Formats: sequence, C-alpha cells, structure tokens
Amino acid sequence: MKKIKAKVKTKYGVYSVVLEPEKDMGGYTVEALNIQGAVSWGKTLAEAKKMIVDAIEGVIEVKAIVNAEKDGSVSIVRRSKSKIFA
Repeated sequence: MKKIKAKVKTKYGVYSVVLEPEKDMGGYTVEALNIQGAVSWGKTLAEAKKMIVDAIEGVIEVKAIVNAEKDGSVSIVRRSKSKIFA
C-alpha cells in the first residue's frame, strides 16, 4: 500500500501530510509531518484531509492555550469531575 503525500490548508497555514490506506478498517490514516500529535482517519481521501485539518488546528490551539497558561496570560479554572457531570 502506497503512502500519499499532500498539503492541506488550515486557518494557520499550509501543512504537509501523509495519507496511508488503512488495510484493517478501510479508508485512510493521515498524519501531519510537522505537527506532533496531529493524526486522524477518514473513509475517503477527502474526508481524511478534512479530519487532519481539524486535528492540526486543535493541536495548535491547545499548544497556544498551554503556553499562555505557562506565561501567566491565561488562568484556567479546573473543576472536579463530580461538579461537571453532576
């Protein structure tokens, strides 16, 4: 099964990805080459590309929030699970 290299456009720029046919589930797994943790799957090439855009944007946004919390520009209030799901 051949890997497919492509580029996807996100609201944060254009990123290189690798799509690979998934033999067990069908469809395609997809991974962003320069965004650690951005991995997804889709039934078709088009869906896999759409899903990796969401994953890339999510990873970038989470990293921005974590960095903002570390430098003190954002304060995150954590609640216990019992309060959230009560």
